[in-house]
Amino acid sequence: MPQPAVSAPVLDARDVCKRYPVGGGGLFARGPVPLLHAVDRISLTVGAGETVGLVGESGCGKTTLTRMLARLIDTTEGSILFGGDDLATVPAARFAGHPARAAIQMVFQDAEGSINPRFTAFDAIAAPLRRLNGLSGAPLRARVERAAEQCGLPLTLLGRYPHQLSGGQKARVGIARAVATEPKLLILDEPTSALDVSVQVVILELLAELKSRLGMSYLFVSHDLNVVRLICDRVLVMYLGRIVEEGPAEAVFRAPAHPYTRALVDSVAVPGQIREGPRLRLSGDPKSPIDPDQNACRFHGRCPRGQDVCGSVAPPEVTPGTGRRAFCHLPLMEHA
Repeated sequence: MPQPAVSAPVLDARDVCKRYPVGGGGLFARGPVPLLHAVDRISLTVGAGETVGLVGESGCGKTTLTRMLARLIDTTEGSILFGGDDLATVPAARFAGHPARAAIQMVFQDAEGSINPRFTAFDAIAAPLRRLNGLSGAPLRARVERAAEQCGLPLTLLGRYPHQLSGGQKARVGIARAVATEPKLLILDEPTSALDVSVQVVILELLAELKSRLGMSYLFVSHDLNVVRLICDRVLVMYLGRIVEEGPAEAVFRAPAHPYTRALVDSVAVPGQIREGPRLRLSGDPKSPIDPDQNACRFHGRCPRGQDVCGSVAPPEVTPGTGRRAFCHLPLMEHA
């Protein structure tokens, strides 16, 4: 029986890096300038209609990665393939004029901070339509009102300023602004973390409805593993600038292969589930991301299972199941 055709991913990032020089430099610098490796050779794909979760501790590089993918900042190395083009070759400062700008939109963690306080809700939603789609007049108003209605934002609120809106209403404005250009990929950076629990549920339901109705793909960044497990098809676990594990969300959270993933899962209460046996706990802080040892596991020194080999040899790739991979010398294969 012939196998069904597999469509090309909407986004295909390969070996993406972001490094920042640290400290002094210039004409009188002695020796090489230290580099902070915020994102270090990460590859990921997002398929058509897929929701991919990205999780990890604060400071691991999630936000830097998403801003590179959205072309808000430049990459140091790597490629970002989208619609047949390598977007990494287009400087972030000039990306506003690229056709893909309207097709990749972002919903930010701080809905209020991402809206110009001098803009009404209407102007906030209209801004990308004016700049990226060249709309004005009646067509602009029609598109803004349609986006507002799709996001459950009453049209009577379009004349209000951010300080006149509730947290949930500001979140809807941010989402409406992002979907107004009819993007193919929506990058969501902790879109519900600043909201009350009851409002979070409503916004998550809205995002699920919009994805189904508009056929978008999502890259969903969150600290809430329960939310990621609930709404994401796949998950990528990030630690100190690198992906340490990825695979189907349910499989990864049910049987983590990487000790870091296990520690994240063990730190979260799962509704209706009682864990048996000891939980894996972390101690200490992550290593410095400045000039990290490329011939060692980034998790070495903090991993309860670590051995000498972890500190001198880069971890190999292991495949604990279909569609899964992890990078570890001592994967938790017995739990798979």
